[in-house]
Amino acid sequence: MEAVGVSGSCMQISVSKKHILEVTVMQTGVRRVVLVGTGFVGMSFAYSMLNQGGLEEFVLVDVNKDKAEGEAMDLSHGLAFAPNKMDIWAGTYEDCKTADVVVITAGAAQAPGETRLDLVEKNAKIMRGIVREVMKSGFNGIFVIASNPVDVLTYVAWQESGLPRHRVIGSGTTLDTARLRYEIGKYLNVDPRNVHGYIVGEHGDTEFPLWSHTTVGVQPILDVVAKNPKFNKEDLEQIYVNVRDAAYHIIDRKRATYYGIGMALTRIVKAILSDENSCLSVSAYLNGQYGQNDVFVGVPAIINRNGVREVFELNITEEEQEKLTKSVNVLKETLATVK
Repeated sequence: MEAVGVSGSCMQISVSKKHILEVTVMQTGVRRVVLVGTGFVGMSFAYSMLNQGGLEEFVLVDVNKDKAEGEAMDLSHGLAFAPNKMDIWAGTYEDCKTADVVVITAGAAQAPGETRLDLVEKNAKIMRGIVREVMKSGFNGIFVIASNPVDVLTYVAWQESGLPRHRVIGSGTTLDTARLRYEIGKYLNVDPRNVHGYIVGEHGDTEFPLWSHTTVGVQPILDVVAKNPKFNKEDLEQIYVNVRDAAYHIIDRKRATYYGIGMALTRIVKAILSDENSCLSVSAYLNGQYGQNDVFVGVPAIINRNGVREVFELNITEEEQEKLTKSVNVLKETLATVK
């Protein structure tokens, strides 16, 4: 702690270095979020933010300026029903200068039969161009990335931005974790808000659940299943498969997924703006945690107004460690093609 003397008074004010660091975000006192990309995912996020509130300024940026303007108008017409006053407009990259958070959802969409990793080359090029324009504005806030493949593109955004790694966050496995909680809740007939656990790894085919750290209330799920003859481990495995393949099933039926990820992005952004110190399974940079280095991957992390405060390094089983290593290796192979 540093003691700061006040002239003409014997009073001293203690100011921590941590506090000085934290006020680098939201310097203006007005919480501004800029969304880049007004497609299905971006506008699902925007609609969710409008309904949940928590910011004063919301800027929409898109290569199609007319669409951004139309979306801003449409959202604004719902402000009479929103929880707080909010200025919403279609802007430019210059509006990023005083933004607290820039959310990027722009990119080519995943087609039926296409994996998230198949998108990497075209979306890496798009991501670099967007981040370059944002940084030209003088932006000094936090990036939240949702474009797929999200773990790879979060790394690309970090490289291009030059920002500290804790201020570049991918949506990671936040949505996958929500899907897991929903499926377990349905299976056990329990409110999914009382199911606690995480999907970790790549947001894609090599992701997996940490069953060793999944609980219903405070009871480990493996104990719940073992004690009740109605439940079994085979069903848990099918739940995992359903979660892993959920996007494919939705894309086959309606060609895109967007409501769930829109709400997941809102959860991340609100954790930042409200300085929540919440634990979310975002795509965060690993620097030795879980024996992994130089990669962004979905892991439980504490999120606050500075971005990733810390990555939770859980005591996972040997099998879970092997799966995480495999997932990281898949990401690194893909990342090597666009570095």
